Amino acid sequence: MTEILERTKVLITVMTYPLPSSRYQEVICTAGITDKGEWVRLYPIDYRYRPRFQQFRKYQWIEVELSERGTGNDNRKESRKPNLDSIVILGEPLTTDKGWIERRKIIDKMPVYTVKQLESLYESERTSIGIVKPNSILSVKVEESDREWKPEWQMIYDQLKLFGDPPIHLRKIPYKFSYVFECDDNPRPHNAMIEDWELGVLFLRELDRLGNEEMAAESVRSKYFDEMCSSSKDTRFFMGTTFPYNKWVILGVFWPPVNYQMELGL
Repeated sequence: MTEILERTKVLITVMTYPLPSSRYQEVICTAGITDKGEWVRLYPIDYRYRPRFQQFRKYQWIEVELSERGTGNDNRKESRKPNLDSIVILGEPLTTDKGWIERRKIIDKMPVYTVKQLESLYESERTSIGIVKPNSILSVKVEESDREWKPEWQMIYDQLKLFGDPPIHLRKIPYKFSYVFECDDNPRPHNAMIEDWELGVLFLRELDRLGNEEMAAESVRSKYFDEMCSSSKDTRFFMGTTFPYNKWVILGVFWPPVNYQMELGL
């Protein structure tokens, strides 16, 4: 049976840290908002193995052929399998100029939920991506994690080297970072892991600069809490479920200034 593909315009808002893959060397979870104002998840994408002209960035419009459903048993509402060779980048990323106004024109139109509301939507209609606006962000929790990839993933790299196709080096982040936050409809704080690729890149950059893992982890914590969640920011979380366990995690953070109207002279 021939797979039906639909050419779709998508504003990329989410890119998670890469993970090893036996079929694609490595993959990232990518998600965004279509020009019809609908969430869509593009998976799998072997981003770092794509040609340069297909390596899009966050808040950049792309056009891509998407299947009607996700890969394998992934029946989540937003999941689509992309035709990787069809990716076309459309212009430059939307800027943060003038109080992030270009990005806000898109994001502010999207529904905002609590975590419990998203969990309910998943149970009723397999909704698996949404925006959460906490009423209080309590902390960023930092925990030590495995220092090496699990054996089955490390084996993927060993096999690539054996067959003369050296992989692009993918460094393991030795910490887990999670937001602890409250929503209106839950008496206890939520604890959700942050899977944002930008967090991993920041940690590795700070580790190279500082030469100390604990200091690098603290720098990440300060960025993601002290700066991105300060009282001057209108902070929201892009949240999504993992597959196949469907645990809600934070895929990215949207943190424009609260006083953007003042910056625009409104």
